[in-house]
Amino acid sequence: MKPFPSFTSKFILDKAYFNECYSESSTLELSAKTFLKSGVLMSFGLIILIFTPVNAYAAWFVVALGILEALSLYYSQPWWVVRQMLSKASNSEVTLTVDEQGVLSESFYHTGRILWQDVTTITETDLGYVLHFKAGKNTGKSYLSKSHLSSDAQSYIKIKMAEIT
Repeated sequence: MKPFPSFTSKFILDKAYFNECYSESSTLELSAKTFLKSGVLMSFGLIILIFTPVNAYAAWFVVALGILEALSLYYSQPWWVVRQMLSKASNSEVTLTVDEQGVLSESFYHTGRILWQDVTTITETDLGYVLHFKAGKNTGKSYLSKSHLSSDAQSYIKIKMAEIT
């Protein structure tokens, strides 16, 4: 009986990794539709300010919320990376294992496994793989960087990718 392959690597959760993770797995598109909510908030705040006797502080608060929403969309990647860098897991070592059961990531702060049976699709990007999975009622996605995977591990993931699709 042929043993199942197991591939293990270690890496550090640093700023470069978080930037790569966001840029390769984000689905946010900056379009007019994306900024609709912020535009509505700013417009509503200006209408309250100009046409009603409501306290100006409340109106400016709504305008500021609209501006904050627009800024959070425009600067979503730096904002996300800063939040990750401020987390306790930042700069910690992660052990990544790809085997017949799935993908296991272990660090001092978190241990998680994505089973192959829970993976719905695998998308290959220029720099890695995005695993879309469903665990119970929850769906999620996880990013695996090619720079942390051996060529054998990448081949194994491609085999799994073909099995899933």
